[in-house]
Amino acid sequence: MKNIKEVLIGKPRDIHDPKLFHKISLIAFLAWVGLGADGLSSSAYGPDEAFRSLLQHPEMAVLLALATALTVFIISYAYSRIIEHFPSGGGGYVVATKLLGPSFGVVSGCALLVDYILTITVSIASGADQIFSFLPMAWISWKVPTEAIAILLLIILNLRGVKESITVLVPIFLLFLCTHITVLIAALINHIQDIPRITAAASLNLHHDVSTLGMLGMFFIFARAYSRGAGTYTGIEAVSNGIQMMREPRVATAKRTMVYMAVSLAITAGSILLLYLLLGVTEEPGKTLNAVMIERLNIGPWFIVLTLISEAALLFVAAQTGFLDGPRVMANMANDRWLPHRLSFLSDRLTMYYGIVIIGAASMATLFYTGGNIDALVTMYSINVFITFSLTEIGMVRFWITERKKYPEWKKSLPVHITGLILCLSILTIVLIEKFQMGAWLTIVITTALIMLCILIRRHYQTVLKKLRSLEDILTGLPVDESAAASCGTIDESKPTAVLLVQSYGGLGIHSLLTIIKQFPGYFKQVVFVSVAVLDSGNFKGAAEVEKMEEKVQSDLLQYVKLANGLGFPAASKMTIGTEPVVEAEKICVELSRQYRQSVFFSAKLVFQKEKWYQRILHSETANAIQNRLQFLGLSMVVLPIRVWN
Repeated sequence: MKNIKEVLIGKPRDIHDPKLFHKISLIAFLAWVGLGADGLSSSAYGPDEAFRSLLQHPEMAVLLALATALTVFIISYAYSRIIEHFPSGGGGYVVATKLLGPSFGVVSGCALLVDYILTITVSIASGADQIFSFLPMAWISWKVPTEAIAILLLIILNLRGVKESITVLVPIFLLFLCTHITVLIAALINHIQDIPRITAAASLNLHHDVSTLGMLGMFFIFARAYSRGAGTYTGIEAVSNGIQMMREPRVATAKRTMVYMAVSLAITAGSILLLYLLLGVTEEPGKTLNAVMIERLNIGPWFIVLTLISEAALLFVAAQTGFLDGPRVMANMANDRWLPHRLSFLSDRLTMYYGIVIIGAASMATLFYTGGNIDALVTMYSINVFITFSLTEIGMVRFWITERKKYPEWKKSLPVHITGLILCLSILTIVLIEKFQMGAWLTIVITTALIMLCILIRRHYQTVLKKLRSLEDILTGLPVDESAAASCGTIDESKPTAVLLVQSYGGLGIHSLLTIIKQFPGYFKQVVFVSVAVLDSGNFKGAAEVEKMEEKVQSDLLQYVKLANGLGFPAASKMTIGTEPVVEAEKICVELSRQYRQSVFFSAKLVFQKEKWYQRILHSETANAIQNRLQFLGLSMVVLPIRVWN
């Protein structure tokens, strides 16, 4: 089983490797591939959706292309400013939490999670549509199974690691760029003589539409098409969410990545809209507008197949963004107690195992629910990202207004965020009005249910912490007898030893020590304190942060040793660092059992007055898991109860 896991996912990483962060971090180009592909790939369905709303008025495609490019640049620039002010990452969730408060933060976070799930499903489904556009119709029954297999492969790929998954996908990204640059050049070369005629016709038709429909009527048509193409902008926030995975200097790398993504997306999406007009693209059954566009270039069947495959492949790459940033948002919310703590844990490959699996399973469930229907998925899509965009822009507008005295550049930054806020709120309002009855209500219901679940989880954690805080206040002030500490002696490895597994210095560890002394009076002659410094998404940010964490653990252990000495017990401590607390604790306990022959191991566990099924999910079963492993090895371990009344 272990060999199969290593073949699929890879061997555990060495967290003591001084070059570890360099090996797993991303340069700007790789970050563009992994995070920018979501935005760039949206050119496969965003312009398509927008232009379909203009088929009766194709001349408006010129204005729509300009508006699309301008919107990309405005939102991208706004997020570049966010990267500067929030260099630790987190994107919209962190911005809303810190600038507007936790209540707005959880709304932004939940909206992002649903958006990332839909990002995966929409990207995979749209990619399959590109491929099945040139395959026989008899094969259409294989579309959904193919999409499900693609999601499964991406889950496995992401469990191996961020950099590995992106490196594999680089050739696909480059193929997309090459084929679409070829499309643009071929269209200009073959149809450059038609541009004056088409421009004149578009101008004439535009004036005719204004005279017959009026400016207001034209505005509504344009606004509808503009909002229908809102999926074009859905990947812009991904870079600010994933700063932690960037190569140092992270802010500079992230901003460079944002420039790459903004320029490539604006040019690609805007050009596709103009090419639809230039080539006279119209709807054809069973085909995307991009497929029709490429066919009309008459380069050859092989190029049509190659370009559509590159689009499909890039859409599969775009699904990668959901796997990269979705679990990261989950981890940030778990660190703030909106979601179970275990969602912030890292695997031995330093990936967010639980988050990747949950995001993948949810996207697969969405795929089967909609049958891979891209119309249904796009209807559900693009709402949530604009909820996050809007909250982010509101937070930044508030920040620049309230902090304008501290930052001289506020006059330059505030108009950008106000413009972004107006754009985002406008798109969100139109999309909600237009798509709500078409099925978008389901997205709102799911997001609202997720928000309510997060509120219940946080309320549970806060209740438990409040009950434990009284224990903390009482025991952390426990006086230490200096004379007893001076006369307690030194550790004797042959004497009965209590080995106590602790976390940070506080009420739980102190309570456990006092319980051992009370329940085993006079038996144990000394105490060894053991702590596992667990690497998770909250502290795994760089070598300096890991070093600080180790220093903090050592300091806490020293306090425990001083406390035991003050109670008259010789004491020592030992620590290790890792991502799997159970595995690391087992290793260190086995080592100590050889050193201290008469040792008994202890750990604490929260025990609730009324056991509920969800408590096992919200609170780790680490103590029981360690006990099972040690008992199987013939070692004695006692789990001490910490009672919580509910």
